[in-house]
Amino acid sequence: MGDFTMHGLILRTLQRFLWDTYGPEVWCDIARASDLRFSEFEAMLTYDAALFGDVLCAMEKELGRKRETILEDVGTYLVSHTNNERLRRLLRFGGNDFIDFLHSLDDLPGRTKLAVPDLILPELELNENGKNEFTLSVCGPIAGFAHVLVGVLRAMADDYGALVLLEFEGTIQDCETITMSVVEADYAEGREFLLAAPMQRTGVSS
Repeated sequence: MGDFTMHGLILRTLQRFLWDTYGPEVWCDIARASDLRFSEFEAMLTYDAALFGDVLCAMEKELGRKRETILEDVGTYLVSHTNNERLRRLLRFGGNDFIDFLHSLDDLPGRTKLAVPDLILPELELNENGKNEFTLSVCGPIAGFAHVLVGVLRAMADDYGALVLLEFEGTIQDCETITMSVVEADYAEGREFLLAAPMQRTGVSS
């Protein structure tokens, strides 16, 4: 993975995924198996990037699942779990439908940096190969981030009510590739989304 540090927010996300999905006991087992000298990651600190791989290896053994599947589940969790409604709303502001959302992905690392200046995410590049056919390149030092995005994209397609086929195509150097085919943009009713939360009424009704 190279010699660099990793933002605690990324490692904290793995921890919260385990905590919310499998329970705190499972997280404690994985923390011990990863030889962590602390019980929780702090979101605003930085850590040795090797810890990311250590935690994932421990998750594979503890959960009996492949790393790629775990990372996809993390992506789904980021959009669909009730604890992450803020992130879901941020992503939904990317467009009125799933295709609009795809075209907003190029700007996602920059928008994230405005909120968390020292958080470095892989660069995203969307290319349109034909009508409703896309390729998303994910380039950066965090191996496996594209699998997280596959989970995010599947969950967002459901959120918009779109029927989408997604495939992880592999890695060349530091770039991972996802292909997408939007079969039907309005396949089903999407999840409710309001631009602003409803205002609560005050006062006493007559």
